[in-house]
Amino acid sequence: MRNGIFLAPFHALDQDPTEALHRDLELIEHLDRLGYEEAWIGEHHSAGFEIIASPELFIAAAAERTRRIRLGTGVVSLPYHNPLMTANRIIQLDHMTRGRVMFGVGPGLLPSDAMMLGIDPMTQRDRMMEGLAVILRLFRGEVVTEQSDWFNLVNARTHLLPYTRPHPEMAVASAVSPSGGRAAGKYGFGMLCVAATAADGFDALATNWQIACQIAQEDGRTMDRNGLRLVGPVHIAPTREQARANVQWGLHKWLEYFARLNPLSPRTPEGMDPIDAMIATGQAVIGTPDDAIAQIHRLQAKQGHFGAFLQLAHNWASFDHTIKSYALWAEHVAPVFKHANASRQASYDWTMSNANEFIGKAMMAAGAMIQRHADEQAAKAAAS
Repeated sequence: MRNGIFLAPFHALDQDPTEALHRDLELIEHLDRLGYEEAWIGEHHSAGFEIIASPELFIAAAAERTRRIRLGTGVVSLPYHNPLMTANRIIQLDHMTRGRVMFGVGPGLLPSDAMMLGIDPMTQRDRMMEGLAVILRLFRGEVVTEQSDWFNLVNARTHLLPYTRPHPEMAVASAVSPSGGRAAGKYGFGMLCVAATAADGFDALATNWQIACQIAQEDGRTMDRNGLRLVGPVHIAPTREQARANVQWGLHKWLEYFARLNPLSPRTPEGMDPIDAMIATGQAVIGTPDDAIAQIHRLQAKQGHFGAFLQLAHNWASFDHTIKSYALWAEHVAPVFKHANASRQASYDWTMSNANEFIGKAMMAAGAMIQRHADEQAAKAAAS
């Protein structure tokens, strides 16, 4: 299982936005050093918290600061952009990163973004599929002439072909509705299950994956579970008490943002601590590395194998405690699901289960050597 993050990001309104963006870049640098494999960067245009408007710009900067970590758009909201412009930006990034970019797509999540652009939310999912079909043709080097009610292309072509052939790895955002699963199945793309640990998203995991598999099967293809990525919030510390104390720094601002953004979203039961509620429902891990391991096992029991777990970046804790949480994951959680210590454990178990026999033989060998030396010395003394 690969490890990564999904960086919307979420920055409270009392933080300096310039510093927040630079801390996001610093975070990606830390993750690269810690061995994380992926980081997905969001696109949003309203509501003040999720302040990265261009994931492509952020990825270009992050790529210059890192060496190994792969960087994905999480996601480009296709109905907001002319397909030719989107294709050209991703192809340029593919060359600039020498193949480290991944292309995540979606219809657009925040209704307020669509409202500012005069886009009817009822049209967004259909427009995503329209734009996606054109982008794939452009990736293949086709010359496209096509007009719809929201874009017009005349003899359009990209002047570069992708660095990665036939194109960068692609993934579709999936939450509760079946649109993500339908698109993933149609084209064989990966899925970014952005609400995998929330109640509705968790319930929809198997359904949406099954939809993708059925549609892929109709086209004679099989979905690859390595392209399935589950997203959920995590904050871990050496003790549960420390983790709970750490998230008091910013969790309430995050909760207020979502409560006001979606007044219809479920509320914490009256009189219940929000942290207790999030832990009890499995919405979040706020605890120790062992609690994080238990969450992954829970998701595997629901979904089966999946290729990557992406921690939802949230700024519940101070930056120092946040970095420590990611480091604890890399040190104690990631090795469990990479089976990094399987051979070491087998060697340890074999050695310890045979320790009495092996030590006995070693002691006999040492005793024999002592006796041999004594015999040699005695023989020399007798000869003299």
